[in-house]
Amino acid sequence: MKAIAVEISNVVDDSGYPTFVECLLIDAMGQRHIFVEKEPVVSAAGIDIESFPASGVIACEVESEWLDSNGRSVVRVATTRPWGIESTAGSSSFVVLAEQLREI
Repeated sequence: MKAIAVEISNVVDDSGYPTFVECLLIDAMGQRHIFVEKEPVVSAAGIDIESFPASGVIACEVESEWLDSNGRSVVRVATTRPWGIESTAGSSSFVVLAEQLREI
């Protein structure tokens, strides 16, 4: 399964289980996208609050791939599959650099 690399930057709610964390994605155009998601969904390893920022991933589905005008390999991904994840702005489709993808 493919996933987008994100930076886990903050704990949003640790009053219960699971803990909710804030994640940052910077897309291929340099735009920032914020996600609030359950910690186990974005990190297989436990997150140490003392070590922010931490690495995380958001599972996605690749929709298309191409070379942009700068010759970079870019990918359009959707985060609606498999886990139905959206950014805090309600977006679920992003163009990212191919190097931002991980296999999970």
